Amino acid sequence: MADYDLIVRGGSVIDGAGADARHADVAVRDGIIVDVGTVTGSATREIDADGALVIPGIVDIHSHYDGQATWDTRLQPSSWHGVTTVVTGNCGVGFAPVRDDDHDKLIELMEGVEDIPGAALHEGLRWNWNSFGEFLDAVEQLPHDIDVAMQVPHGAVRLNVMGERGANHEDATADDIAAMAELTRDGIEAGALGFSTSRTRNHKTSTGAYTPTLTAAPDELIGIAQGVGATGTGVLQVVSDFLDVDDEFATLREMVATSGRPMSISVARNPMVPDAFRGILDHISAANADGLTMTGQVAPRAVGLILGLECTLNPFLTNPVYREIADRPLTERVAALRHPDFRRRLLTRATEQSRDKLGANLISRFELLFEMADEPDYEPALDTSIAAVAAQRGTTPEEVALDAMLADDGHGLIYLPFLNYVAGNLDGCHEMLVHPHTVPGLSDGGAHVGTICDGSFPTTLLAYWGRDRDHDLIPLPFLVQRHCRDTARTVGLHDRGVIAPGYRADLNVVDFDRLRLRKPTIVHDLPANGRRLLQRAEGWRHTLVAGQETYHDGVATDALPGRLIRGATPAPTH
Repeated sequence: MADYDLIVRGGSVIDGAGADARHADVAVRDGIIVDVGTVTGSATREIDADGALVIPGIVDIHSHYDGQATWDTRLQPSSWHGVTTVVTGNCGVGFAPVRDDDHDKLIELMEGVEDIPGAALHEGLRWNWNSFGEFLDAVEQLPHDIDVAMQVPHGAVRLNVMGERGANHEDATADDIAAMAELTRDGIEAGALGFSTSRTRNHKTSTGAYTPTLTAAPDELIGIAQGVGATGTGVLQVVSDFLDVDDEFATLREMVATSGRPMSISVARNPMVPDAFRGILDHISAANADGLTMTGQVAPRAVGLILGLECTLNPFLTNPVYREIADRPLTERVAALRHPDFRRRLLTRATEQSRDKLGANLISRFELLFEMADEPDYEPALDTSIAAVAAQRGTTPEEVALDAMLADDGHGLIYLPFLNYVAGNLDGCHEMLVHPHTVPGLSDGGAHVGTICDGSFPTTLLAYWGRDRDHDLIPLPFLVQRHCRDTARTVGLHDRGVIAPGYRADLNVVDFDRLRLRKPTIVHDLPANGRRLLQRAEGWRHTLVAGQETYHDGVATDALPGRLIRGATPAPTH
């Protein structure tokens, strides 16, 4: 009989605890790491990791697989990028708790905020739940390729308690707040990792209304936080515009202080106020200095839009001439756009401005639009923009953009970096990534499926910041620690993210020299034939969840060891 279920032999192990890489074997039994070093015993299976990195499974604490986890066993694209645990229910949106007559409202909220097709949600969601605990039961019924954890979303809680008053941004009464706190407490006691809310005007329903939680008063937020604190566990997650950073942080600090629970906050660099992110980080640092646990969630590249004829947005979306064909199949639109007469009419008609969809006000900013290559450049030089290329060619940016999208039979894509991309660089990302009180996040792995394709953030983090950028590289042990152990601990998961005896055998074997991203593609694999952007990578040789191989060179195996995580998990005792 073999000594172990699995031995990963001879890799360069980066343990996730901050230590430098070392040559070692990793032995696994019953889904747990039992030995790291020179392992002499036998195993049922061995993986040759010679010349490769061995790192822990990545823990992505900001995804939106709330719906997908109820119908899909594979939480792609995240599981293609070394992720072995995802946390959902972010940004205050989700599907529980729910009253039977609020299904459409929650779908409209998710569709608008996270750009997940409403038709796909209507067909895919079974709604065999009302309470948050029943929702967890529904997710638990389906095995997955990776582990999934949930948070209680403020939007669903507010609608459940206040109905139309909540949707219409009325102030909550004391009774409303007590009821919302109770629902949140019930959800955490049933197994949720925490509570999330949104306070940004970027989040709207598919009907154009602001998210119900936008104007929630401090007493509502603090009251719900107290409900979380009453459980003795759970985390708080917030996204905010920080229009008045001092006032906002006064509320956030009170939420943490009164609940005794940690909070994570989305942080990004806004090109309109490029220095404001430092003030947010300073507030986070001050809170920690005062004994309040706050962590910034930051992205390893720009939060960027993908434009194309198959995507939610393209530079001609609001052009009256384009609207004549907007609803036609792709092949018909391509034929029309290539016809000289239609092309001339399109290019001579002004495009109208719109804010109906996230990013719609940016689609004509040609100085920020870049044609995507087969191996995308996520820190493109300004002199490669569509505006710059048009000037070099002596033509219009509209014509260059149109030709870019018509490439590859209409499958060509355009990249529009906005948050974090300032003056043609990602220097702000570097500043945020190395800050002592941040962790990588904000991938939105299951969301913005027709507009954003950021589930590949983990590959960017390691390949670009650990190898490819021509300056300000970040040591790999630090990057691995941040996106494995530190992200896990941020949400209360202390049993993973480290390669050491007693920890979960969530592992990646990575061909680091070959690690790179491919251009996103549009597929129609959501319910109701819904479309979404997906992005593959090269270099992830083996991904293991609880010691079982789930992916080999990007190809899924038959193993589905991923499970629902119910509540915080303690660190190993040995």
